[in-house]
Amino acid sequence: MAFNDFFTGEIATELLKMLINISRKSLLCRSSAEQLITYIHELLPSIEEIKYSGVELSEHRQFQLNHFSEVLRSGVELSHKVLSSSRWNVYKNLQLAKKMEKLEKNVSKFMQGPMQAHILADVHHTRFEMAKGFDQVEAFNRKLECYFGAMKIGVGGGGWVQEVVRSMEEDESCWGEGSSGNFGVALDVGKKKVMEMIVGRDDLKVIGISGIGGSGKTTLAREVCRDDLVRSYFKERILFLTVSQSPNVEQIRTKIWGFIMGNQNLSANYVIPQWMPQVECISEAPRRLIVLDDVWSLSVLGQLLYKSPGCIYVVVSRERFQTICDATYEVELLNEEDALSLFCHHAFGQKSIPSAANENLVKQVVTECGRLPLALKVIGASLRDETEMFWLSVKNRLSQGQSIGESYEINLIHRMEFSTNYLPEKIKECFLDLCSFPEDKKIPLEVLINMWIEIHDIDETEAFAIVVELSNKNLLTLVKEARAGAMYSSCFEIYVTQHDILRDLALNMSNRGRTRERRRLVMPKREEHGRLPKEWLRNMDRPFDAQIVSIHTGEMKEEDWCKLEFPKAEVLIINFTSNEYFLPPFIDRMPNLRALIVINYSASYATLHNVSVFNNLANLRSLWLEKVSTPKLSGLVLKNLGKLFIVLCKVHNNFEGKEANLAQTFPNLSELTLDHCDDVTELPSSICEIKSLQNLSLTNCHSLTQLPAELGRLRSLAILRLYACPDLKTLPPSICNMIRLKYIDISQCVTLACFPEEIGKLVDLEKIDMRECSMMKNLPKSAVSMKSLKLVICDEEVVGMWKNVEKAKPDFQIQVSEQSYDLDWLNE
Repeated sequence: MAFNDFFTGEIATELLKMLINISRKSLLCRSSAEQLITYIHELLPSIEEIKYSGVELSEHRQFQLNHFSEVLRSGVELSHKVLSSSRWNVYKNLQLAKKMEKLEKNVSKFMQGPMQAHILADVHHTRFEMAKGFDQVEAFNRKLECYFGAMKIGVGGGGWVQEVVRSMEEDESCWGEGSSGNFGVALDVGKKKVMEMIVGRDDLKVIGISGIGGSGKTTLAREVCRDDLVRSYFKERILFLTVSQSPNVEQIRTKIWGFIMGNQNLSANYVIPQWMPQVECISEAPRRLIVLDDVWSLSVLGQLLYKSPGCIYVVVSRERFQTICDATYEVELLNEEDALSLFCHHAFGQKSIPSAANENLVKQVVTECGRLPLALKVIGASLRDETEMFWLSVKNRLSQGQSIGESYEINLIHRMEFSTNYLPEKIKECFLDLCSFPEDKKIPLEVLINMWIEIHDIDETEAFAIVVELSNKNLLTLVKEARAGAMYSSCFEIYVTQHDILRDLALNMSNRGRTRERRRLVMPKREEHGRLPKEWLRNMDRPFDAQIVSIHTGEMKEEDWCKLEFPKAEVLIINFTSNEYFLPPFIDRMPNLRALIVINYSASYATLHNVSVFNNLANLRSLWLEKVSTPKLSGLVLKNLGKLFIVLCKVHNNFEGKEANLAQTFPNLSELTLDHCDDVTELPSSICEIKSLQNLSLTNCHSLTQLPAELGRLRSLAILRLYACPDLKTLPPSICNMIRLKYIDISQCVTLACFPEEIGKLVDLEKIDMRECSMMKNLPKSAVSMKSLKLVICDEEVVGMWKNVEKAKPDFQIQVSEQSYDLDWLNE
C-alpha cells in the first residue's frame, strides 16, 4: 500500500538510488543530482519520526498521506524517464525538467499547506516539533529553488551551451580540425590533390573545387586553408570569401582588391580599377591565396578575378567553370568504410556499429544516404537513441524514394525532410524559421533567441534548448568565437550557420500552400532588379497571414513599395544593400509586430528614411539595427521595447541633447547593446534614468572615452560589458552602488588603470573578466569584501594583484587567460 511505502521510506529510498545513478550517468545533471541527494537525506529523518512516533492517524489523515505518497510515486516514474533519456536530447530533458518542477510545486504545496500542519500536530503533539518540521521543509524548498534555477540558461547558467561547445571540441579532437566532421580517405586524398595544385605551381592561377551539394566542398577548402604547409607557403596571406547565389559583387570586389593591395579598410567610395598593372618581376610579388566559396554564376566569377602576380584563386562551386579554371578537382564521395564511420559517429557516438545494433539495418540506412557527408550526418543524428522499429520505419521511407544520384539535389532535400518529420512540432517550426535569414550569413544567436521567444511563446531556457537540439541533430551549426561558452558570455560570440541545402529544405517546406496563407513569407534571395517578388505583388489585393516576413532588396524608395498588408506579422526581417533605404510603409499597419531586424549588407552606412513608422509599434519588444545611421530619437516612444541592439552603426550623437531622453524613449528597456559603434565617445546621462536596465553592453566602441558619472543609478543592472573600449581610462566611482551587479567585463580596455576604491560594495559580483588590461597594477583593499566573487579572468602579469583576495576567499579562483588566435580570414 502506498501509505505503508511512505512510512517505511521505500519511495524516498528508491528516489535516492536513482538520483545517485543520475549523478554518475549525466554530466549535465551531476551537480543538481548531488544536491537533490542532500535534500532527500534531510527529509529522511522526518519520515523516520513519523514512522516511529507510535501515533495512529485518523482515516482522513491516512487518505491524505496516501495521496501524497502517490505524488512521490509519480516522481519515481519521472526519474526513470530522466535516467533513460539521452544526454543528447536536450529539448526532451528540458520538458522532463519542467515536469519535475511541477512535481516539486505539488510537493511544496502539500508540505507547506494546512493539511501538513495538522498531520505534524497529530504526530508530535507539540508546536515545537511542528516548527522544526517546517524549518526542514523550508530549507528543502529553498534548495530545490536553487536546483531548478541552476538549470536555466542565462545569468549563472549556460550549461547546455557549454555542453554543446564541449561536444564540438571533442569532435574536432577525434576527427581533425574540420568542424563538419567529414573525415577519412576521401578528404585526405582531396586535400593532397588540391595542395599539389596551389603549392609550388606558378602555371595554375585559378583552381576549381567542384562537386554536388553536401559532398564536402567547403570543408575541403577550409581544411586546405588550415594546413600548416599552405599557411607557411602563403605566409598567412589567405582570404576566404563566401559569394552565394545573390552576392554583393562590388563589396566582394572591394574586399579582394583591398586584400591584394594590403589595405583591407578601403572606403566604400573607393573606385576599383578594372585592371591591375603588371609587375615586371613576378618573383618579387608576394604570394596570396583567395578562396571564393559557393560561386553560382560564371558572369559573377568573371568580375571577381584580378590578374595579379602571385595571386592564386580557388573557386568552390557545384559547377565546373572549365573556361576559367586552369585545373579542377572533382570532390569524391566517401567510400563505404568512411561513410559507415561518419554515420556511426553521429548515430551512436562511435566509429563502428555497436554490438547491440542491427548491423544489416544500419548498413541499409547508410546506403540510402548515398555516401554524402551531409545526408549521413543529418540522418544519423536523427536516429540517435531511437528504437529498432523507428529505424526500420525510416529505412522503409527512405527506400521508397529515388536514389540520391538521380536528380540528386531534389532527392537529397527529400531525404533530409525525413529527419525533420519526427521532430517535436515546436522544434520543427524553429528549424523552418531559419530560412528567414539570408543564405551563407552568420546569424547572431541573440537574434534567433529573441525571435523564438516572441513568436513561439517560450522562455529563454527553452529557446536555448531548441538551439542545442537542432545542433545535435546537425540541422544547424553553432560557430563560436574565441571567448564563447563561458558564464555570462555574450550571444554575440556565438553564431548560427546552416548548410545551403538545409536552408533550401526549410524554404521548400515553408513555401508549400498558397502564398497568402504561409506562416513565413520569405524572399530567399535578392531579386535581380532589387525589388519585391512578383508572387507577392500578384497577391497584394488581400492581407497576408504571415507571422514572419523576411525581405531582401536593394535600395528602396517610397514609390517602390506597394500597398502590402501583414496584420498578423510578429517578426519583420529587413535585409538590404544600399546607402539609402526608405522603410516600408506597411510597418505602420503591423499592430502585432514584436521583433524588428534591420540589416544593411553594403560597404557603407545606410541612412534610414520613414522612421516615423516606429511610433505606431506599440507591441515592439526587440529591435536590431545593423550598419545604419541611427535615426534621431526626438518624439519617439517605444514603451514596450525590452531589447535594443545597435551594431556597426553611426550614432551621430543622436542619443544626446535635450530632445534625446533615452529614459522617455525606452521606459522599459532591459537590455541595451552598442557594438562596433566607432563614433560613440560618451553616453548620455539620460541612460542612467532607465531603472529597468539589467544588461548594458558597450563593446568594440573604440572612441568611447568616459561613462556617465551617475551610472551607478542603474540599480537593476546585473551585467556590464565594456569589452574592447581602448580609450576608456576610468570607471565612475558610482558603479559601486550597483548592488545587483553580477558580472563586469573590462577586457581589452588597455588604458584602464584601476578599479574604484569602494569596489568591495559590489557584494553580488560573481565574475570579473579583465583580459589584456596591462595598465591594471593595484587593487583597492575593499576588494576582499566582495563576498560573492568566484572568478577573475586575467593575464599572467596582473595575477599578483588578486593574491590577497585569493587568501581571504577559499572558493575564489583566478583563471589565467590563454592567447586567442584570430581566424576571421576563415570565417569571413
